[in-house]
Amino acid sequence: MTDPLHIIGGGMAGSEAAWAAANLGVPVVLHEMRPKVGTFAHRTGDFAEMVCSNSFRSDDHERNAVGLIHWEMRQAGSLVMEMAGKHRIPAGGALAVDRDPFAAAVTAKLRSHPLISTSYEEVTTLPSFGHWILATGPLTSPALAESIRAATGSEALAFFDAIAPIVYTESIDMSVAWLQSRYDKGETEDEQKAYINCPMTREQYEAFIDALLAAEKTEFHEGETAGYFDGCLPIEVMAERGRETLRHGPMKPVGLTNAHQPDQKAYAVVQLRRDNKLGTLYNIVGFQTKMKYGAQTAVFKLIPGLENASFARLGGIHRNTFINSPTLLDAQMRLKSRPYIRFAGQITGVEGYVESAAMGLLAGRMAAHDLLGRELSPPPPETAMGALVTHITGGAEAKTFQPMNVNFGLFPPIDAKGGRKGRKDRYKAYTDRAKQAFTEWLS
Repeated sequence: MTDPLHIIGGGMAGSEAAWAAANLGVPVVLHEMRPKVGTFAHRTGDFAEMVCSNSFRSDDHERNAVGLIHWEMRQAGSLVMEMAGKHRIPAGGALAVDRDPFAAAVTAKLRSHPLISTSYEEVTTLPSFGHWILATGPLTSPALAESIRAATGSEALAFFDAIAPIVYTESIDMSVAWLQSRYDKGETEDEQKAYINCPMTREQYEAFIDALLAAEKTEFHEGETAGYFDGCLPIEVMAERGRETLRHGPMKPVGLTNAHQPDQKAYAVVQLRRDNKLGTLYNIVGFQTKMKYGAQTAVFKLIPGLENASFARLGGIHRNTFINSPTLLDAQMRLKSRPYIRFAGQITGVEGYVESAAMGLLAGRMAAHDLLGRELSPPPPETAMGALVTHITGGAEAKTFQPMNVNFGLFPPIDAKGGRKGRKDRYKAYTDRAKQAFTEWLS
C-alpha cells in the first residue's frame, strides 16, 4: 500500500481528484471543513455542492469546447460527469442537473469507496510534508488563504463572484410566461421546453433598468480591490455599462416566440431554467446580483410573470480567491516551492464547474502516478484538458492572469489549408483532433 494522498476541499475538483486517485489504487484522505465550518454560499456538508448555477453548460462535444471537455472527462471515468448524467434535467442543449440529489450521489459514492476516508476538520495552514492536493475553491478559508499567500510570497489574487436567485415555480404566472428553449434546442419535447420565459415591452424594460440602477447594493469592505469575472457579472454591473447591455446579453429576445402572443415580438425576455427534477424550482438565468435582499425582491417582481414570485433563494456576492498559477505551478500542477503540494480547481484560475472538476481529475491522476512511482505527462495541448492545464501552468501571461473558461482560443490553431473555412467546420476540426489526441493519451 502506498502513502496516502491528502486532498483539501470536497468541491468539484476535490471530489474528482479523490475518485481518480482512489480508482488507481491510491488511498485518499479527503479533508472538508463543511458542515463544521460553513461558507457564505454553501448550505450543506455534501461534496460537490453546486452553489451558483446548476448547469454544466453546453453538452455539444462536436463543436463546443465545454462539450468537448465533458467528453474527455467521461472517457477518463469522471465521477462528476457520471453523476451529472444520472441526475440530468431538461435544459435544451445544456447539461443541467438536479443539484441536491447530484451532490448527495457524489457524496455517497466517495464515502462508499474502500480507499477513501474523510476528515471534517478545517486545515488552516499549508502542510510541510506528505502528498497533497489543495482544491479549496473560490471560498478558501481566510486562515488557509493567508498561509498560501505567505508561502508563495505573492499578493492574494481575487475577483468577486455572484449568485443568481431561485424562484418557486408555483409562484410564476404562466398566463404571462411560457415554456420554450431558445431556438427550440433539444432532442425531446421536455428539452425544447426546458426554460420559462418572461416577456417585456420596451416600457417595462426601461422601468426595470431604472429600478435596477437605483436599487441598494451590497457595499464592499474598505480595501477590497478585486474585480469581477466577466463570465459571471452581476446584472446591475452589466446595466451600468449601457442601458441596452442586458437586452443583448441574458435578456436577449432572439430565438423565442411568445406562446400567448405569437405575433408580438418581445423587446426583452427574462429566462428561468429548471433547477430540480421535480420542476418546483427555477433559477433566473444570468441574474447574478449584488443587490441587497429587500431590493432584489422589489426589482425582480417588476418582471412580467414574476409579480407574485416567491423566492427559494435570493442572489448574493462573495470573494473568489485564486493564485497566479503560471508563476507558481509547474507543468504537473505542483507548487514549485513545495512540489509535494498540487493545486486543482478554481483556485488555480480556471472558471466553471466543469473546468474545476477536469483539473481535479487531472491532478488526482498525476498525484496517484507519482505515488505509484511513475510520472504522468499532461494531456496534449490539442485536447480540452491539455489546453486548459497548459494555459494555467505557463501558457498565460502571468502579469495579466485572470480566471478563464475553456475555449478554442486556448488550443493550438487548426491548419486552414485543409479546406475547412466555416466556423462550424473549424470547431469540428478542433474536436476531431482533440478526441484522437485524448484517446491516445489515455491509452
